[in-house]
Amino acid sequence: MSVDISDYPNLALADTPVELRSLPFERLPVLCNELREYLLRSVSRSSGHFASGLGTVELTVALHYVYNTPFDRLVWDVGHQAYPHKILTGRRDRIHTIRQKDGLHPFPWREESEYDVLSVGHSSTSIGAALGMAVAAEREGLGRKVVAVIGDGAITAGMAFEALNHAGDVHKDMLVVLNDNEMSISENVGALNNHLARLMSGKLYTTIREGGKKVLAGLPPVKELAKRAEEHLKGMVVPGTLFEEFGFNYIGPIDGHDIHALVETLRNMRSLKGPQLLHVKTKKGKGYEPAEKDPIGYHAVPKFNPDECALPKSAGGKPTFSAIFGQWLCDIAARDERVVGITPAMREGSGLVKFSQQYPDRYFDVAIAEQHAVTFAAGLAIAGQKPVVAIYSSFLQRAYDQLIHDVALQELPVLFAIDRAGLVGADGPTHQGAFDISFLRTVPNMVVMTPSDENECRQMLYTGYQHNGPAAVRYPRGSGTGIQAESEMQTLALGKGRVVREGKGTAILAFGTLLHQARAAAEALDATLVDMRFVKPMDEALVLELAATHDQFVTLEDNAIMGGAGSAVNELLMGARLCKPVLNLGLPDRFIEQGTQEEIYALLGLDATGIQASIEAWLQA
Repeated sequence: MSVDISDYPNLALADTPVELRSLPFERLPVLCNELREYLLRSVSRSSGHFASGLGTVELTVALHYVYNTPFDRLVWDVGHQAYPHKILTGRRDRIHTIRQKDGLHPFPWREESEYDVLSVGHSSTSIGAALGMAVAAEREGLGRKVVAVIGDGAITAGMAFEALNHAGDVHKDMLVVLNDNEMSISENVGALNNHLARLMSGKLYTTIREGGKKVLAGLPPVKELAKRAEEHLKGMVVPGTLFEEFGFNYIGPIDGHDIHALVETLRNMRSLKGPQLLHVKTKKGKGYEPAEKDPIGYHAVPKFNPDECALPKSAGGKPTFSAIFGQWLCDIAARDERVVGITPAMREGSGLVKFSQQYPDRYFDVAIAEQHAVTFAAGLAIAGQKPVVAIYSSFLQRAYDQLIHDVALQELPVLFAIDRAGLVGADGPTHQGAFDISFLRTVPNMVVMTPSDENECRQMLYTGYQHNGPAAVRYPRGSGTGIQAESEMQTLALGKGRVVREGKGTAILAFGTLLHQARAAAEALDATLVDMRFVKPMDEALVLELAATHDQFVTLEDNAIMGGAGSAVNELLMGARLCKPVLNLGLPDRFIEQGTQEEIYALLGLDATGIQASIEAWLQA
């Protein structure tokens, strides 16, 4: 149910940026207050990303107020902070559907709105994409402006620096807004800095600065002296030297919650030539005290009552697979001082909070830098340590070359704990863990394990830890099956599956937790049910043994069917010249939409009812 817009009279007049730009400059602070309150009331009813959007209210209003969007292109990084953008670009009345099946996408999405010029979900893509648009805008010759908005967390990624370096080199007109909400660069914010930013972005300062460079261009010694003097002067008042070295004209830092200062500075910068960087200081969770105090806890929220100033308590019950991993890592670290935990900015999500507290000297959050995380682990392994990389399935995609070149090629003992494998639900296509089996099983020297329950997960993690080479354990988001994980750990025999139920006619080969969804089908069809455990090395002997006693196979996985575990079974049978019918069940050849995990599994026919129906229809065809 949407929030009643009549309670927000100024916001009601700004359903689109065109309407927003018709409002008087003096009314913008009130509009921002209403937008922030509307966001609070909407997300608390629907769930979704929260604290980031509260921190970008004024910045979003200012950008759409100054720039002629959608003709001017506004590129958001990641998109957690883009809820205010969606509200101001014609989607206000649907914001309560965000992250829900058939609702608004959780991130900017090109198919959803002309104002979303780049579909995003993973970080650090905005500057590179914006540069491409800036080059095209110059060739187009219509005066189109391009702006990229990137957070201080996302700018830590290597590709953001690659894009900054290239942008400074080709020197096209574009603006990068650095949304700094963690005091990671500077805390020099206030009236003086706002004043300096307006001066430094103004025509007088720019004319003097550029004119001075031209005058001094023919005098190398003096030019170098002037350059160093300028850097020294700017270094005393603003931390811009780094970005100046990339070839950007740096402005800031400026208070990101001062709407008037933002608008005036952006107006000045809109006409500047070459690459510009505006450093904006904001507060994540701005305007809602609980979110300001706990921006991590309020990053993404369930439905809650904003008047109670507290998120609802978890119902408890079954532990999550992330928690199973986190406890295992603490247990194994207590035994082996060589164990090191690594995460690319996913401490809470990967279950590493306890480990980071108990073993701070062996815990490394490398920020949003997945490529570095994997190569860093390789270096640790070479030096005799036992690195464990906790990483989401969809984020491991960003480090594929490092996994191949720096780990697998050298057969290094790095353990990958792959969280969010399979369908993650509400975060949609950018976050579904649909491809890890397919791309991991093609890599030589890799061991790939698919636990079916909590205890299997714990034992497989231990097996990967003991293995003298690269290994991966992939497990889903959310709670386990309710099976108690044994405290004692044992090494599983590599490449050995287990028969869960003996039947006849049909053999169902399950990879991962969908094993439990297949039980009803196995009972109804009197089929054999197998927990394959390993994708690589696969239990070839067991499959060939089953081929001799069964008429057909069904493979089941929460990964793309193309190139997945089922494909490995097909290849094995064909290689053995065994002509057996095989039904491959898994994720279809498309990007999987958002919704709850239960909704999407049902939609794809991968819940218990759907699996049984698919097998029965196939057998009868």
